[in-house]
Amino acid sequence: MTNKDKQTIIIVLGLMAFLANGDNYAAAPLIINIAKDLNLSLTTAAVSVTAYMLSFGLFTILFGPLGDRFGKTKIINIAAFGTAIFSMLGAFAFNLPSLVFFRAVNGAFGAGIFPVTMALVGEVFEPQERQKSIGKVMGMMFLGGASATLIGGVLAYFGSWRAVYFIYGLGELILAIVMLKKLPKLPGRIDKLNLTGIYKQALSNGKLIAVVSTIMLVGFSVFGSFTYTGKLVQSKTGYNILIVGIVLTSFGIATVIGGRIAPKLRAKLQNKFLLVLGLTGSVSLYLLSAANSTALIVVALFGFGLAFVSLQSTLVSTAQETMPTLRGTAMSLASFNMFVGGAIGTSVNGKIINLYNNYSYVFIGASIAMLLVSFIATYTVKNAMKK
Repeated sequence: MTNKDKQTIIIVLGLMAFLANGDNYAAAPLIINIAKDLNLSLTTAAVSVTAYMLSFGLFTILFGPLGDRFGKTKIINIAAFGTAIFSMLGAFAFNLPSLVFFRAVNGAFGAGIFPVTMALVGEVFEPQERQKSIGKVMGMMFLGGASATLIGGVLAYFGSWRAVYFIYGLGELILAIVMLKKLPKLPGRIDKLNLTGIYKQALSNGKLIAVVSTIMLVGFSVFGSFTYTGKLVQSKTGYNILIVGIVLTSFGIATVIGGRIAPKLRAKLQNKFLLVLGLTGSVSLYLLSAANSTALIVVALFGFGLAFVSLQSTLVSTAQETMPTLRGTAMSLASFNMFVGGAIGTSVNGKIINLYNNYSYVFIGASIAMLLVSFIATYTVKNAMKK
């Protein structure tokens, strides 16, 4: 496989990750419009977001082993077409049950994009290229999430919430067609699909469990706080949702840049890499809690994104190395733990906000958590790489 072919794979997978993650996060600014259009209360309309997330989390566990058995490209292609079709169908929802159904099925197929994509990258690229390649795709994925508030807000402003789902789905459909020609047709790595046996093998791998548990802590500290960044920025600046969306893209841009430079930083800093980036993330989160100027908030979000993608790409590539023949399963566990950590963090931080009515406290707590994660991740990765 030529370098040009490999770069094409990264571009196609990165764009799909951008759209699939954006499809998820773009729902947040749409809830008010959905509730009004379908004559629902705000909390009732939010059930559609919950349906997507629950379905995504549940099916994450299934797609990785399917990729190991039937080939990662085949599973990604199916997931891409599925998430595209049901995203577009969401634009034609006529009541709450139809919207919940379309979004839930969309989430189920969307669950096949992230873990299997990371596993495919790990299978295609050599060890010396792996972290950088994973970081590039991951950076595009989180840029999609960070910019979704802006994209969703603009599309909804000039069109409607239906246009957001349809346009994201149409973009995914175009990419799904491109994927049929551009992704390598790799065979499965195992002879039969035995979910119980596969996960028994994975869960008995102490090194893998240590790494994915650390990923859960990253999810807790990062996603558990990032959910509230929009509200924090809005409370500090008074900006409308579109301007807030522009500010939040600083996080996404940092994940793209961080994905490219993380391997170089790791080579330079050696064993201090995760500690330094964890400290960067910790300081950035504290700055986010304390800053009131837009410039400092942008800088803090950038440092937050840079630290996150550096930690996460290192942990993801390490998780794959603990089970090279079951990369898909390893990535399912990594993705599931990241999702669970984010869900727990979001819930805990929601209670903190309700108790103290202060968004800054969330980011002070996340700052402390990020610092602890950097020490745990350093030990975990060092231990996992031992023969």
